[in-house]
Amino acid sequence: MAKPIPISLEEHAPAIEIEAALVAEGLGLAPAEFMQLLENRKITQLCERGTGPDEGLYRASFYYAGKRVRLVVDASGQVVEQPA
Repeated sequence: MAKPIPISLEEHAPAIEIEAALVAEGLGLAPAEFMQLLENRKITQLCERGTGPDEGLYRASFYYAGKRVRLVVDASGQVVEQPA
């Protein structure tokens, strides 16, 4: 039997705002087009919370049309690692 991995879900996770233009540029979209696609749920998002030495950081990934933009940000949405 595999060893379980404990996880905890924050009931009130912080809301992190990321500059849309930065993500839009990485996906090859105009900011308005990016926001429309995001609103229509055509862009997939994933946010991961850092642990250990990365505690307090978040990795936000955005996927669209075979492209990916990944940013590491702090709780205020300030980019601490350039897009990948």
